Amino acid sequence: MSLRYALLAILRVGPLSGYDLQKQFHQSVGHVWHAPDSQIYPELRKMEQLGLVEAEEQPRGERGTRRMYHVTEAGDRAFLDWMAEPLDYQRVREPAHLRAAYLEATTTEAARQFLQAHIAQWQSELAQWQGELERVESVTNPMLVRRLAATPEAERERTIAFKRFAYEGLVARAEGEIAWARRGLALVDSLEGT
Repeated sequence: MSLRYALLAILRVGPLSGYDLQKQFHQSVGHVWHAPDSQIYPELRKMEQLGLVEAEEQPRGERGTRRMYHVTEAGDRAFLDWMAEPLDYQRVREPAHLRAAYLEATTTEAARQFLQAHIAQWQSELAQWQGELERVESVTNPMLVRRLAATPEAERERTIAFKRFAYEGLVARAEGEIAWARRGLALVDSLEGT
């Protein structure tokens, strides 16, 4: 259900075609809520059926058209209601931590490779999120620029502060996963010596 609200959050800034919405999703919300492209269009159709968004056909080129989506009053109200209600926390599924709980069933080298791969994955995530944090700080993130253009000047710093806060959390998570895997490597080394 969060995909719906992520899409509404983007469209509340202004109308977008499905293609542009997809791009904006991956450049912003996609950092905190993964959804493949194959889920975005079906969700847009459901949202349209529910009256949360409206689509308008616009000419594109000489013969083509594109559908421009915008949030309706009902969609805006649904988004604001969602923001006001308590978050429904889901049970966490952490495949890497599940595997780590059973590393005794594999070789020392395989355990090392697993932990090194985990570090590499999270270093990549860390670099991406630090880059996004820098783009927030310099106000060069395209979605943030769009959002700020539609935000009253008195509220812009608040918008930037919460975006910064979100990415700082992602950076801290990546740093924690890297530190955890490094402790795992040290554990493998100490157990190998016993």
